[in-house]
Amino acid sequence: MSDELRYHVDGDLVPASDATVSVDDRGFRYGDAAFETLRAYGGTVFAWDDHAERLERTCESLSLEHGQSAADLRSRIVETLAANDLADAYVRLSITRGVQPGKLTPQPDVDPTVVIYVKPLPRGGLEGEPVWDGPATVQTVETRRVPDEAIPAAAKTHNYLNGILARGDLEGDADEALMCDLDGRIAEGATSNLFFVRNGTVHAPSTDGPVLPGITRGIVLEMARDAGISVRERRYEPAAVLEADEAFLTNRTWELRPIETLDGHAIGGGPVTDRLSRLYDERVEESCYR
Repeated sequence: MSDELRYHVDGDLVPASDATVSVDDRGFRYGDAAFETLRAYGGTVFAWDDHAERLERTCESLSLEHGQSAADLRSRIVETLAANDLADAYVRLSITRGVQPGKLTPQPDVDPTVVIYVKPLPRGGLEGEPVWDGPATVQTVETRRVPDEAIPAAAKTHNYLNGILARGDLEGDADEALMCDLDGRIAEGATSNLFFVRNGTVHAPSTDGPVLPGITRGIVLEMARDAGISVRERRYEPAAVLEADEAFLTNRTWELRPIETLDGHAIGGGPVTDRLSRLYDERVEESCYR
């Protein structure tokens, strides 16, 4: 088999170099598409049901009736992993509204474009190593998070301009841009959710603000509560994070990544971050490797 990866495009497995979509596709033209970033551990797609449900909520917010079942989408992912002989991998699933007449107004009849992209990622769980090189250097940026009233924060769409502009604000060797809402309260990173710890309590910006309800974020909150760790979800001023004992970021790829510095102010991980990271590894191990 060729070393070239194979992607799943509209029901067919094709070499990555041949994986294309039409320039008339609305996902390309307008960002009119939904996606999910997933991880496969040991050949198992972690937290698939949560991802499938969020994908459907995004499509509902876009009025994108794609007609694909969750079971079919999952089978395509499994087929793509098998075709690439990958057990531990990054997976991205995208559904666009497909090709329609060149008008902004979406048409009700949809012939969706469905693309599955994969690439190797190291094993996770108890025997895994973080995919990041070290704790994150984070900067708050001038770019504000788009308000929920303009674009639903819970919708995970192809339009990532907000995050791109935020990352463009970064200076030096920063790893992540931290955005505030229009009121100046902390929202989230360009591609991550934020947590911080004070006096043993885990704090997270609330989804009452423009915060994506990340799948990893939800798992961390659940694990913390199950472990008897105090949890608060509020809307916080940036100063609250700078005064934290610990802070970390979450997303599907990074899992839990400690924040070494925020705006040059040292924070770091700590016992709560370490405990939650261990619990997360145990969850992955139990779900995917046993």
